[in-house]
Amino acid sequence: MAGIYIHIPFCKQACYYCDFHFSTNSSDQNKMTEAICRELELRGNYLGGEKIETIYFGGGTPSILTSSNLTRVMDCIHRCYATDEVAEITCEANPDDLTDERLNLLKQLGFNRLSIGIQTFNDEILKSLNRAHNSKLARSAYINAREVGFHNISVDLIYALPGQSEADWIKNINICIELQPEHISAYSLTIEEKTVFGKWVKSGKLISPSDATAAQHLEILMDVLPAAGYKHYEVSNFAKPGYYSRHNTSYWKQRKYLGVGPSAHSFDGVSRQYNVSNNHVYMKAISLGTIPAETEVLSKNDHINEYIMTNLRTEWGCDVKVLMNRFNYDLLSNSADYIANLVDQQMAFWQGDSFILSRKGILHADKIASDLFLT
Repeated sequence: MAGIYIHIPFCKQACYYCDFHFSTNSSDQNKMTEAICRELELRGNYLGGEKIETIYFGGGTPSILTSSNLTRVMDCIHRCYATDEVAEITCEANPDDLTDERLNLLKQLGFNRLSIGIQTFNDEILKSLNRAHNSKLARSAYINAREVGFHNISVDLIYALPGQSEADWIKNINICIELQPEHISAYSLTIEEKTVFGKWVKSGKLISPSDATAAQHLEILMDVLPAAGYKHYEVSNFAKPGYYSRHNTSYWKQRKYLGVGPSAHSFDGVSRQYNVSNNHVYMKAISLGTIPAETEVLSKNDHINEYIMTNLRTEWGCDVKVLMNRFNYDLLSNSADYIANLVDQQMAFWQGDSFILSRKGILHADKIASDLFLT
């Protein structure tokens, strides 16, 4: 089973923290849709005929596509790929796009999961992020989605934001719990150099929140959400039982997926492909029947490091038998002292053949993974 990711590279306006590929000029939306459909046709054999389990529309902001363009892309996916066993079809959406008309269209097209980018319920902070919605609109969009019949909704939140106090963060979490989404993704703000925030930090206009603040906010999440019935199954993701993100889980499990659109990534089990992050170059190349992508053939060490990096972030951890059977790599023997020290410090523990980070270890997940990497 494999997944398909569609990158829609358009947004109404630029959020000051966002480092994803997008354009605020959507005048080429029809041409881009045509190119995406053409790429889907050109890459029909990329997944080796595997059945599709998940489809994910991300961006950018896929919810701003016109009804006809959304329909064209979805029809093309069903025409070119084996989608009779698709279990999860997700659309990322901003609250300001979720009108009754748009929600009903998404339902009609087969979307059964929404990922709503609320980020915060604090109106002042929303303005400072240059978001296009306010907290009232966020709540009403969520309620509208429920009334239309969406029973699998994920809400995105960001913590360690400039001006965000501990009390405000707790208030955000509690509002989210009141809404009762099936899934909550919560990410620490990362200041990227080329974003507006990155430029402000460089000029001294903005002070980047500290790592200590981010760790404190994550610990609050780890206290409050599990007590409210959400399983902390990946560092940034919490879900009610039965509502893990199947699409994202497939990434962490190193399953095959096809990424379509400018800047999209793909993985066929052996190599990764990275589409060009330029709308004009992408559309031009596709019109000529070529895929504007770089290919990276992964070495054995690359595969091992990716497995360690992704699985250490999850509740199931690194299975040493998987590493041995799949890659002929003995994690325990190669990192025995380091692993023993982590266990002694109660940063990790063993559960059968799986090496799993504890709550304390999750706060240092990236460093621990890096320390275990093969070079």
